[in-house]
Parts: sequence; C-alpha cells; structure tokens
Amino acid sequence: MGNITEEIKRRRTFAIISHPDAGKTTLTEKFLLYGGAINLAGSVKGKATARHAVSDWMEIEKERGISVTSSVLQFEYGGYCINILDTPGHQDFSEDTYRTLMAADSAVMVIDASKGVEAQTRKLFKVCVMRKIPIFTFINKLDRDANDTFDLLDDIEKELGIATCPLNWPIGSGKEFKGVYDREKKCVISYADTEKGTREGTVTEIPIEDEAGLRALTGDAAADKLLEEVELLDGASAELDLELVQAGELSPVCFGSALTNFGVEIFLQHFLHMATTPLPRKADIGLVDPVENAFSAFVFKIQANMNKAHRDRIAFMRICSGKFDAQMEVRHVQGGKVMRLSQPQQIMADERKILSEAYAGDIIGVFDPGIFSIGDTVCMPKEKLQYEGIPTFAPEHFARVRQSDTMKRKQFVKGIEQIAQEGAIQIFQEFNTGLEEIIVGVVGVLQFDVLKYRLENEYNVEIRLENLPYEHIRWIENKEEVDIGKIVGTSDMKKVKDMKGNPLLLFVNPWSVGMTLDRNKGLVLTEFGRG
Repeated sequence: MGNITEEIKRRRTFAIISHPDAGKTTLTEKFLLYGGAINLAGSVKGKATARHAVSDWMEIEKERGISVTSSVLQFEYGGYCINILDTPGHQDFSEDTYRTLMAADSAVMVIDASKGVEAQTRKLFKVCVMRKIPIFTFINKLDRDANDTFDLLDDIEKELGIATCPLNWPIGSGKEFKGVYDREKKCVISYADTEKGTREGTVTEIPIEDEAGLRALTGDAAADKLLEEVELLDGASAELDLELVQAGELSPVCFGSALTNFGVEIFLQHFLHMATTPLPRKADIGLVDPVENAFSAFVFKIQANMNKAHRDRIAFMRICSGKFDAQMEVRHVQGGKVMRLSQPQQIMADERKILSEAYAGDIIGVFDPGIFSIGDTVCMPKEKLQYEGIPTFAPEHFARVRQSDTMKRKQFVKGIEQIAQEGAIQIFQEFNTGLEEIIVGVVGVLQFDVLKYRLENEYNVEIRLENLPYEHIRWIENKEEVDIGKIVGTSDMKKVKDMKGNPLLLFVNPWSVGMTLDRNKGLVLTEFGRG
C-alpha cells in the first residue's frame, strides 16, 4: 500500500485557464521544458518557426492559432508527477473547459498584464468558484507595457470576488522591466531576457537591504518606487494562508514573462508547494478517498479521430482513487459491463505512450468502441459507486444541417453522431414528423465552423448549414406524465428530440417559455439536460 500512497501523494493535477492570447499555451510549453518533457519550445503561433505548440494538435487549431480542445500533458518535475489539463481559451468552447475543470484539483489562471481580467476569464473563474477549487494566478507578459500592479490585483479581487496575495512583485514593465522582488526571500531577482525557448538563463539575486546594488540594477526612480510599493504591500495585502488558498478563497499571484521564461520556474515551484494532492470525490456512496479506495474513475472527455490513420475514439478518464493496472478488469457502471480498458495510454499532445499502470490524480485515455458517455463511472467489478454526472450546457445557437451529397448519408450520420458524443455539439431531430433532418445546437458559433471543417476533413462529407432563429431550449422534466404531441405551444416553438429520444422544446423568444407553461398545466421544463 505504501507505494500506492506515495505515488498518489506526489500527483498534482491542474487545469490552465485564460482568455485567448493571454499566453497560456506558451506557459504550458515552458512547464514542459522545465520538466524535461520537451527540449525546445516552439513558437506557438507558428510564425517564427514551423513548429506548433505541443498541446494544439487539431488542424483547425494550428490554422487559427487558438486551442479548441483540451489536451492532457504529463511530466515529472522535482519529484512531483504533474498532470496539466490545457483548456480552450475561446469562449465558444467554455463547455469543454467546464468539463475539464471537473477533472482538475486546482486551476492556474493566466492573465495578460496589459489587459487584466477579461470576459472569458470571468466566466471560467465562476466555474472554479462553484467547485471551490484553488486558483493560482500568473500575471504574464511583463516584457511588454503593463497596467499598474495594484490595479491588476484590484481588478482580480473586484471582478472575481477572491482575495489575492502577491508572492512576488514586478519592477517596471516593457522596456523598463527589471525583474521581480521576491517577498519571502526579501530579494530582487533581476530580469534576464533568457534565450527564447531554452531553460538556460543567468539569475542575479540582490537582497533588498543592498540599496546600492538595487539602485545600480534598476536606476533610482524604479528603486524608490519599489521600496515604497513594498512598504505599502506589507501593510495592505492579505497574508498567505494555505487553508484559504486550498479553499479557493485566496489566490497566490506571481508575475513574469512566459515568452522569455522569466518567472515561470519560480511560479511552478510555489504552485507545487501549495497545490493539493488528489482530493476525495463525491459519489452516490459519499466521498471516495483517493488512497483508501480501490480503482475508480470517471469519463470527462471523448475525442474522436486523434489519429487520422486509425478511425479511433479516445475516452479520457480522471482516476479518482486507487491504482490502475492495464491487466485489471473493471466495471463500466452505466453500461453494466465488466471489461478490460483497451489500449490505456497517456497522451502527450499527439504522441501517445501505452500505460501499464496509473494512479489517482492521473488522466488516462482509453480506446472507446462507442460505449462511453461523458460523466460515466468505471470502478472495480465488485464495487458499487457512481460519480456525480456532468451537466449539459444548454445550446444557444441552432442550425439545420444537410449533407451536400445525398449518397453520403451514412458517413454524414456517423460523423455527426461521433462528434456529438464528444460533447462539442448537440444534435436533435424533428419530433415525430418522420423527417430525417438533423438540427445542431452549439454553445458558441465557432463550433459550427469546427463541425463543418471536421466533417469535411475527417469524414469526407460536405455540409450546408442553415441558421435557425431559436435561442432558448428546454428539456421536459416530467416527460412520462405528459403527452408531447398534445403540448400547446406558441407560434415560435419547435418540438424536437435529442439523441436519446428525450423530447425538447425550442423557442425564439424567452417569454414564450412562460406562455407555454401557462397553457399546459402540469408541464415541467428545465434548462439543463441530464447526461
């Protein structure tokens, strides 16, 4: 048991969240660089070099320079085994990010120093607050002109409703960026524009008492400003309280520049020291302890066609307890089947490594023959437990989808169903009209582009999308008690059914929902679908 306990205790599993372009992918790469997982970091946008970021593997991501799927990266650093869940920065993919946060124990929030908290960060952050997960903040891009440091912290506190505790403090920004003051060591670490993409770089530390050395490094004006700010800071900022950090009520903040590598390793070391080991998870039998309980996991993501040469689907599972062994038999709770998980692997962007074992906190990908759904539980054959489901977001945009070539109906249906099982889109059909037409619902309109692109590139099917005016969707909570055919709606209402045959109502106007409820006594509508 000792070995399992030790392995679990050294796991750290976190998601990185940010607004697009805050530098999340660059930061991820630099973490991998320090872990020795890659030797040279590529230029993320692919402008300076032909290399693309390791965590962006889907073609459309490479073309657009945005992450649209979450990928999972594992590396070793300083005795820790670290699992990073990279999330899409684009708000049209917030649902994917939400599911990824369900699999993480803590979150790293990356903020652009010249922009502060942006709309997308706010939305994702609310999810972290709901789950009470610890948040660590990295304020990035200090090598460019930045906002006032106190204003940046104020922005986080006001916008996100969480206290902050700066672990270090920047001296200047842009061309005047001289380094950071480390509050614990009480010294200034000077900024060196380290060679981009490599680990090497010289670090000069000057104790804050050494005023002559400090002034020689920063100049008089910057030194005066720093001494004044440090005094203010020591009087005004929150104390570092690990309990508050782990309860998600206080965010430790570090400053740096991921592009030039400055401050990244300092941040990583602070983070590992403060982040929690894998935590107990809620299931229908109560809390499941990662160390005390035998193997169990839940599916938080399904990805088709990660390898174009093999038409494959990978179900990503977060191991919640115990040790996984590739030879063991497990129970797929929702499917009621005892089985072996096929081709268990860890995925490093688009490279895969077949696994023989993994532990609580780890993320594994297993081959999915089409039996897993998001939110499913797997556990030992004799165990009886089920983890909480992951709610489905209500789509806000709808379109009718038709394939251009009617001869390709089979590929079209297969492709659209597989992409829907990944949770990026939801598909509906007309209710009892006999029409085979498919309606697609998405949370963000960029998903339509991804759907079109993937159907063409992965399934060789061209489609036409016809936008529909519906913006509001309601599931029928008490479908067993209601005759769907007899529901009296409004002129802007449409009856549809989802993949599992559940009836839904689509509306153009929000007030139509209330009118429909008034006209059909006993009808119960809900905004959330159940997995």
